[in-house]
Amino acid sequence: MEGIANYLDSLIGGVDLTFYSIAIGGLLWGLFVLRPWDENANYNSALLEKTVNLIHFGSKALVITQLSKIGLKIWLMAVTLGKSPFPAFFNTVQFNAGLARATFAFALFLFIKQALKANLRSKTHWLVATAIVVPLVMAAAWLVHGASRLEDRGLLMALTVSHQIAAAAWVGGIFQILALWGLKKQNAIAEELWPLLLKRFSALGIVAVALLLVTGTPLAWYYIRTFQGFIGAGYGNLLMVKIMMMGLALGFAWINRQAVEEYFASRSLYALTARVPYYIEAETLILLTILFTAASLASQPPSVDIPHLTATWEEVLNMFHPRIPRWESPTHEALIAGEAGRVAIVGQVPSEAATAWSDYNHNISGIFLTVMSFFAMLSYSERFHRWARYWPVGFMGLGIFLFFRSDAESWPLGPIGFWDSTFNNGEILQHRIATFLVFMLGLYETRARVKADPGILPYLFPLMSAFGGMMLLAHSHVGFEAKTAFLIQVGHTLMGVFALILACGRWLELKLDAPGKNVAGFISVFALFQIGVILMFYREPLY
Repeated sequence: MEGIANYLDSLIGGVDLTFYSIAIGGLLWGLFVLRPWDENANYNSALLEKTVNLIHFGSKALVITQLSKIGLKIWLMAVTLGKSPFPAFFNTVQFNAGLARATFAFALFLFIKQALKANLRSKTHWLVATAIVVPLVMAAAWLVHGASRLEDRGLLMALTVSHQIAAAAWVGGIFQILALWGLKKQNAIAEELWPLLLKRFSALGIVAVALLLVTGTPLAWYYIRTFQGFIGAGYGNLLMVKIMMMGLALGFAWINRQAVEEYFASRSLYALTARVPYYIEAETLILLTILFTAASLASQPPSVDIPHLTATWEEVLNMFHPRIPRWESPTHEALIAGEAGRVAIVGQVPSEAATAWSDYNHNISGIFLTVMSFFAMLSYSERFHRWARYWPVGFMGLGIFLFFRSDAESWPLGPIGFWDSTFNNGEILQHRIATFLVFMLGLYETRARVKADPGILPYLFPLMSAFGGMMLLAHSHVGFEAKTAFLIQVGHTLMGVFALILACGRWLELKLDAPGKNVAGFISVFALFQIGVILMFYREPLY
């Protein structure tokens, strides 16, 4: 039950950061990019209403997710304690700060509904809306790692909140640009607004990135301190993933900025309409994944607090060391006999059969994916396309394999029932979701590649791949000690990054014209191959 609660807390945390960014970042977009009170601005009502409606939606969704987070914590404490956590819970920082966030988000929701929507061009109303979110932003300071530190508490809280505001400015602005592109496609705004607002947002984006670096660097130093803490602990590992994905997002942002500058030099709209919108869509997938990674990071103990539980760089590299995949599996009877030892918290007595069972599952899954990526490459050749285009069928086979093998102590092989195992164990719940996702991925993508008029089916593959990547980044094995859990996590997080690259590559392959689509398609298939290789070399770490 604790595992499910922790996992759901990470997922809801990512959703919470997303809606926080839509609301706060939307207001920053209005103040610094749109400036609707400007008498020279050529804005119509459609643009202003779209902008404010998006902020309004973000504030409403933030109320719901914040109350859901409080409800989740109450549920977890009630289950853990075996009784109601009230009235003591009323006096906790988590309850008061969370309720304050929900209250001020609701105040913003009401103000937008009752006042700002009726005064879209009023500078005063925009400033009042911003003033309402100031206590909402400040309340977040009591929900971060810094609030629990005995030293430098105020500085750490201020840095973290500033970091969140910078991220919100970037992500919220991206959502506003996507809304703007929707209006541009409908010819609902003046043509010159698309490049003009892209240029203005570019300046805000540079400030946001600078603030992210200025606030993120000292936080990383304070919570990690050593190279081993960066390489050999979950906190450092997730920070590394954030840095990698931020590099990808900055790459798209740089390409978009170059396209805007070229427009103002040549006045050609081609790149701004045929490529930039789709780069921004891919950038959005990356930024959302960063927010979910940040939520997972918030649930990890800082590396500086667990120096005795961090792995060495040799142990981390060993997780990716090339080795012959395991072809033979122990019997189910041998696995069950050693299961108690495998999951034991105290003593960590590893079961040889259980370890071999897990290695076999990962390695065979890796073989599935590498073979599929090989056929995916062949499908780009006219000579082999007719039959090689069925390569996604492999996902369906992999889903069936995982259904029987992932959690052998539960139904259909083990004695624990399906519902009992699924909803009382966070790790099994994640495996069930991943198994279903993999099977449906194969079903939809096969139909998309075979049908003459697939409609929206092709777009499900990148969206589901991105969701799968987020799941991998939130994947947890709470039954293991910290070091073992981290060594399992390090492979899953790297696969999560490649799943995101797979999603973005496929998305751009569907959207761009040649030669960009061909490059994106190859990168996507290469990412699938890399995931397969990581799984083929996987070995269960038990220390």
